[in-house]
Amino acid sequence: MNNIDVRDAVAEQRYEARQGETVVGVLLYELDGDVVTFTHTEVEPQAEGTGVGSTLARRALDDARASGRRVVPACPFVKAWIGRHREYADLVQPSGPVR
Repeated sequence: MNNIDVRDAVAEQRYEARQGETVVGVLLYELDGDVVTFTHTEVEPQAEGTGVGSTLARRALDDARASGRRVVPACPFVKAWIGRHREYADLVQPSGPVR
């Protein structure tokens, strides 16, 4: 899927993947000090399999790195994505909160 713009909608605590004005995916998070917990990723059915989820994960993790935050990948998609992209493993909070 081309022309995906990812924005951090801070007030809603979510990253939004947009194609034009249409939201085609979201990555929800909770921020607690210097730790960000990624809780849920959802991609619209018409956008599944087009890299929207990966684009959301990469952007959110890049932002966490740039801001010096640690991450808790409570979302199964983000956890699996980090497992496939080990260059982001150093961001994972060693002893994240029990959920």
